[in-house]
Amino acid sequence: MTILNAILQGIFLGAFYAVLACGLSIMFGVMRIINLAHGDVAVLGAYIVLVIVDRTGVSAFVAFLIALPVMVVLGYALHFSVLERSLRAGILTPLLATFGLSIVIQNLLQLAFSPDVHSLGGSAGAVTTSSWQVTGGLSVSALGVLVLVTAVVVFGALQLLLSNTRLGWMMRATAEDADAAELVGINSRAVYASATALAVVIAALGGLFLGIRSVFDPVSGPTQLIFAFEAVVIGGMGSLWGTLLGGIALGIAQTLGAQIHPQFAVLAGHLLFLAVLVARFGGARVVLRTAR
Repeated sequence: MTILNAILQGIFLGAFYAVLACGLSIMFGVMRIINLAHGDVAVLGAYIVLVIVDRTGVSAFVAFLIALPVMVVLGYALHFSVLERSLRAGILTPLLATFGLSIVIQNLLQLAFSPDVHSLGGSAGAVTTSSWQVTGGLSVSALGVLVLVTAVVVFGALQLLLSNTRLGWMMRATAEDADAAELVGINSRAVYASATALAVVIAALGGLFLGIRSVFDPVSGPTQLIFAFEAVVIGGMGSLWGTLLGGIALGIAQTLGAQIHPQFAVLAGHLLFLAVLVARFGGARVVLRTAR
């Protein structure tokens, strides 16, 4: 039963990673860029929610709804001020631009909030502590169920958006060939901006869950980026439902690794990531070729 409990907790943890990774997957799928500031954007979302909670006294979930328009505006501003220009400059430029953006966000957060850790757990209500004991000692946390259900809803809504709406069709066409999409009247600039805004909003949702389930500080972003990136790669770059499955696989690997030794938890996830890279992209052949 200990193993089953670890797998269940891994599914809940993996759902959190999937929410974090969703925005990263969207930006890569539509724009073919990896946003190295994605984790910092999620942490920024957590801080915005924290400010609203402190000023108004509302719950973290209500504060997130209030913060949504701010995150949408931030997403459009991010695209038009940073990403759009970098996309025109070449393949590597967006990586450098988002890396610089990551450093800027971290330093601004440290100036505004100090390096102290914060948490949103106290403002989330009973969901952070409630759980159900299933026959045989299996423990089901209310927060874990909430995160899992939210992840499924988010990915399902995105699938409907991409398959059944005009914006989704334009995103898919632009992702296939931006130049051809322009020829049939699609404004790729507007599509990219919408994709960025959507990714920022979902990143903020990941930041909300980060703040509720643990603590965060101004430099928490890079760690969250690593987990999100691993979930995207494990599930398949640009694959929407693959990202959800990749996050769950990563979460299960970590919780099972923790059963071997607590310090082995994160390493187990990294080893799974490395194994997927070797199996999918021929990493073993590359290593052998380099050795020769």
